[in-house]
Amino acid sequence: MSPRLTLALKTGDLVLPETGGISVLLPTPETDLYTLPQSRVQIVQPFWPYYDHFQRAGFDCVTDSITDSATPGDVPCSVAIVCLPRAKAQARAMVHDACMCSDGLVIVDGNKTDGIDSIYKDVRKRVAIRGQLTKAHGRIFWFDAGGDEFTDWKAPAEQVADGYHTAPGVFSADAIDPASRLLVDTLPKRLGRHVVDLGTGWGYLSAKMLTHDAKIETLDLIEADHIALACARRNVTDPRARFHWADALDWKASGPVNTVVMNPPFHKGRTADPALGRGFIASAARILTSAGTLWMVANRHLPYEIALGEKFADVREIAGDTRFKVLRAARPIRGGPMRAGKDQGQPTRSRRSRANR
Repeated sequence: MSPRLTLALKTGDLVLPETGGISVLLPTPETDLYTLPQSRVQIVQPFWPYYDHFQRAGFDCVTDSITDSATPGDVPCSVAIVCLPRAKAQARAMVHDACMCSDGLVIVDGNKTDGIDSIYKDVRKRVAIRGQLTKAHGRIFWFDAGGDEFTDWKAPAEQVADGYHTAPGVFSADAIDPASRLLVDTLPKRLGRHVVDLGTGWGYLSAKMLTHDAKIETLDLIEADHIALACARRNVTDPRARFHWADALDWKASGPVNTVVMNPPFHKGRTADPALGRGFIASAARILTSAGTLWMVANRHLPYEIALGEKFADVREIAGDTRFKVLRAARPIRGGPMRAGKDQGQPTRSRRSRANR
């Protein structure tokens, strides 16, 4: 969050109730919350690295404002602050949740690039805005939590895409991601006894792998988004699956891993950040056995071959099209990058699969 909240409080335009809880929905580590009375603040954050950050900072943290929080119902908070997410459906659902959590103020803060102006216009059609401030390429505004003005903004109890359970705000919430579909179509029939789905999302890759490979004994699903992982639990009911709410960058396997499969994220907010994918590659190399294999899919323009060549002895493009590429990396390098040479960090391009989409 920008300094908009701090500025609004310092100017006196925004006055918080002197008592009652303050529920803050989806703050990031950059969010300035330290002008708030910490003893009254509860953080609502389903993303594990951010949850962990605020928990270590001494804040009371929960993963969901409605199901986990102690503030709704009989003991409502007096203020709910929405740190606006990028996805519009998720943003609307959060405004609804904030009204459910608060018996006083609802505060919404966000950047223009995240759609704050659109949300502001939609909200003021339904309720009276008590105050607002525009600064630092964004806006903060606040209003009184009412009754049922935002009932139609509530997240659906059931959201299904192509037969799979999803939720507003999770990656590829409306349909199967075409890159993940390409990866599934390219995977070999046998993956090994212990497989890891790194950054599982709502579980599409894992569901398909367990269906196609009866020889898998254990499949670990690693996902930092608590909401996406809850969807994965509904989509993947095979007893061989194990679910982990964790950061893929530092998760530790309980035993030798034969295969890692992943479709890593490459955006931080609206900004492309290939470092995220490179972190996933390093994590895969760390948890795989010396004879292990990584299968990953990525957007065509992302230069992951360099990072793969630093971590694996054999890197090949197995399939692809104009948008995506499926990369296979085998034999993790222990003790640092090897010299470039035959099968040592030199990506090899194979014939592209006809299963491409």
